[in-house]
Formats: sequence, C-alpha cells, structure tokens
Amino acid sequence: MSSFTAYAPAKVNLSLHVGAVKPNGRHDLISLVTFADTDAADVLTAEPAGSFSLAVDGPFAAYAGLAKDNLVLKAARALNDALDDKVPTLAFRLTKNLPAAAGLGGGSADAAAALRVMVKAIGDPAAMYAAEQVAPSLGGDVLACLYNRTGLMQGEGENFVPLEGLPALPAILVNPGISCPTGPVFQAYDQAPRKDLDHPPIRLKRPSPKALIRLLKNQTRNDLGLPAEQLVPEISAVLKNLKKLPGSRVARMSGSGASCFALFDTIDAAQKAADRYCQQNPKAWAVASQLGTNADLPFEPA
Repeated sequence: MSSFTAYAPAKVNLSLHVGAVKPNGRHDLISLVTFADTDAADVLTAEPAGSFSLAVDGPFAAYAGLAKDNLVLKAARALNDALDDKVPTLAFRLTKNLPAAAGLGGGSADAAAALRVMVKAIGDPAAMYAAEQVAPSLGGDVLACLYNRTGLMQGEGENFVPLEGLPALPAILVNPGISCPTGPVFQAYDQAPRKDLDHPPIRLKRPSPKALIRLLKNQTRNDLGLPAEQLVPEISAVLKNLKKLPGSRVARMSGSGASCFALFDTIDAAQKAADRYCQQNPKAWAVASQLGTNADLPFEPA
C-alpha cells in the first residue's frame, strides 16, 4: 500500500446567519462556505503502519494540542469503528500551516482530510458514505470540509448542499494572532433579540466574482461579527485595514473569528493586497488565495 497526501484548506464563511439558541445550547445556522486553495491549507500525509499515530510539524504545530486529542486521530478511530475495523492503520503527519482556533476551520479541515485519506486507503469510493455519516459527530464544520467545495451549510452543520457554477473568489485571508473563543462570542450574540433565521438564495444571472461579491455585500452578513468585535476590539482594526486595501470589495470576519477576509476582483489584486498587509502588519498571518477551487475532492458526495 502506498502513501497518501491530502490538503486541508482553510474554510471561509462568506456569510453566517445564526438562529436563536436552542434547548441543547447550540444554534441553527445558514452559511455560505467556501474553501481556500493550497496556498492556505494544512497538509496531511499518511503511510501504512502497525497502528494509528500522528506527528505534527509546521509553523503552527505548537498550537495543535496533544496528538491523542487531535481531530485527525479522532476521525481515524471514528471511521474505523463505523467500518468494523476495516480501515488500514496509518501513520499520519500533519503540517500545520493554518492558525489554530482562528475561525478558519483548521481542525475540522484536518479531520476531513483524514477521512478522505482513509477513503483513498480503503480503495472503495463507497466508503465515502461512511465518512459522511461520521463527519458531523466530529464537529459542525467537518461535513462541509469533507466535501471541500462551495455550498450552503445548515442546521448545526450536519446539512450541507454543494452549489455548482459559482465563480472562484480572489481573496486575502488574515489572522492577527489574537484568540477569539467561540463560546463567549455565542454568549454575547445570545444577549440580543433574534430575528427568524433566513438566508437569500445564491442565484447569479451571470456568474462572476463581481456579481457574487455584490450579492454577498448587499444581502448577507456574519451575525457573529459584532459580538466578536465587542469582545476582541482588534478585529475591528483588522477589518478597517482590510477595507482600506486597494481593490478591496468587501471585508468580513470568518466564522466566530478572529480571522477575517477581503474579496477582490482579481487574484493579482489580492496578492498585492496581501503583500501590502504583511508589510504594514509584519506579525500577522496574511495569505492571498482563490476561494472555491476545490483543491482536493476525490469523490462526489454520496
């Protein structure tokens, strides 16, 4: 059996509409999610071994936590259990290029990459069905990350509908290196009265980055943006700086923060913006990326 490699791209919430808190303490949501290209991705490799194991390296390895608690190994154990110990045992190596706990779904993307790697190792695309069933138990973003394509995430994340025909979006992704814990953000969000959960349909007469950006700017939002900015004022400064970059069309926080993104008409404009942002903010993580390129999708959703 050969070795395997899968990318775990950053997940970006282009929109995030959140409902009221439910009796279980969680929230229903509707979110248009997309994924970065390989310039903004963790990398997971695996090779045959006597047991499941995980080693972590890369610039953000120190923030990945203990291997035994990492979602990569949790995904391996969960899929192996679901398939009655029929998953080939693998030694994983995760190169952590994405900031941790950053609103970019890094841990979820890593878990999804592990599921895709194991489906490849099994050698049967039908195993993707078991991966789909396992994914929601690992986290709200994991199913969307498993598909690694632009689409609408709904419910608590257990429902995901891929959307075809949408253009790739040139973007800059930024993380200021500041912690923004998810729990307190949702708690702050719950303090204000809530409207009914809704989201506009994603329909474009002429699919183009400009048309999609216009729809996002005029008809969608991130409901967690304001409470996150109230808790972590530095996010407001990041968004202000992103809006000032030449060619920036819309700037928004992703997920529950603290990572933010700005969208551009061309990847050249995004790359120039990323270079400029890094010069002005040398301690920040900033990467230009084409969002929605489906970098590592081995199988269609089952």
